[in-house]
Amino acid sequence: MPEQATILHADLDAFYASVEQRDDPRLRGRPVIVGGGVVLAASYEAKACGVKTAMGGRLAKALCPQAIVVPPRMSAYSAASKAVFEVFRDTTPLVEGISIDEAFLDVGGLGKVSGSPPDIAVRLRAAVRERVGLAITVGVARTKFLAKVASGVAKPDGLLVVPPETELEFLHQLPVERLWGVGAVTAAKLHERRIRTVGQVARLGEAYLVSILGQGAGRHLHALAHNRDPRPVVVGRRRRSMGAQRAIGRGPHALEDLEATLAGLIDRVSRRMRAAGRTGRTVTLRLRFDDYSRVTRSHTLVRPTSHTTVLLDAGRDLLAAALPLIAARGITLIGVAVANLDGQGEQLMLPLERPDDGGLDAALDAVRERFGSSAVTRAALLHRGEGFTVPLLPDD
Repeated sequence: MPEQATILHADLDAFYASVEQRDDPRLRGRPVIVGGGVVLAASYEAKACGVKTAMGGRLAKALCPQAIVVPPRMSAYSAASKAVFEVFRDTTPLVEGISIDEAFLDVGGLGKVSGSPPDIAVRLRAAVRERVGLAITVGVARTKFLAKVASGVAKPDGLLVVPPETELEFLHQLPVERLWGVGAVTAAKLHERRIRTVGQVARLGEAYLVSILGQGAGRHLHALAHNRDPRPVVVGRRRRSMGAQRAIGRGPHALEDLEATLAGLIDRVSRRMRAAGRTGRTVTLRLRFDDYSRVTRSHTLVRPTSHTTVLLDAGRDLLAAALPLIAARGITLIGVAVANLDGQGEQLMLPLERPDDGGLDAALDAVRERFGSSAVTRAALLHRGEGFTVPLLPDD
C-alpha cells in the first residue's frame, strides 16, 4: 500500500495577538502589537503594514500608526497553549510539541476510528475554535517537513492537504526560503547563482550544493528539496537545550547593565535545569544587534553542571569576548542557552578548586518554590525586574 499523508502540522495564528483579540472584542479586526519596546507578536492586520516580530516598537508604530499596543499577558498565553494541547491529545496520542503554539500529530493509525487525515484536520480546527476560541492552521502531508511547509502556505486560518502524488509538484514551485534552514545568508548564496525555487535546488546535484553551502547544509537542502524526511513524530522527547532571552532596547548600555541582564537569564535557566533534573555542558550566548543581525558564541565545559555560578562564569567570559562587537554594532537582545543536556544528574566533585555552591542553589530554589520566583534576587537586579518570562513547553 502506498504511503499516505498522515502527519499534521498544527500552528496557531499570530498566537499572542490572537489571544488578545479573543479576550478583548474591541481589538478584533484591528492591528494589534503585543509588547512595547520590542514587538513580541503582531496580528495579521499589523503584519499587513510590515510589522514583524522582534522589530523595535518605534519602527512598528511608524509603519502602522493605527496599531493598538498592548502589554503581554504570559499567563493567558500559557493557559491557552495548555488548552490547545489538550485538544491535540484528545485527537491522537502521538503529539510532538515544537513550541507552545505548534505541534506535529501522527494520525496514521486512526483511520477506522476517526476517519481520514483531512477529516481529522477539519475536526481539529473546529475543536480548537470551539474549545479555545482561537484560529489554527493545519498542514497535512506525508512527512513532517512538508506538513510544516503546507501549514505555512495555508496561513492564516487555513487547511492544506498535500497528497503524496502531488507533493513534488507542490513543493518545487515554492521559493527556496520555504526550505528549513534557508535563512537570509543561505538564500543570498542561492540567489547569487539564480537559484530561487525549490525545484531549481532539486535539479542540482548534491555535490554542487555541498560545494557552495558546506556539507551539512548542502546535504540537508538536497534531501528536503526531494521531500526526503524520515523523521517520525516522537512523543516525550526531552528538550535538547534550555534557554532564555531578554530584549533590552537600543543602547547605549553600560557593562554592568549587560552583566546584570546576563546574570538574571542564567539564574532563570539554571533554575529550570535543576527543576527538570538536567545538567548541561555547552553554554551559548546569543546577541542581537541594532541592525537586527545576530551572532552566537559558545563554550563547552569540562563536565556537565547545573550550578548557577559555573554557568554564569562561562557566560561572563563569552560576553567579555563579544564586547568589541557590541561596542561597534550596538545591542538590543541578550539570550543564553545551555545545551548537551544530560538527565543523569551531576557527578559530585570534591570542591578543591572553588567553593561548592550546590547547597546555595538548592536553598535558593526552595525559597523561590515556596515564596515565588521574585522572593530572592541578586542585588544587581534590584529594581530592574527579570523582564517577560515567555511560556515554554514542559522541560521534561
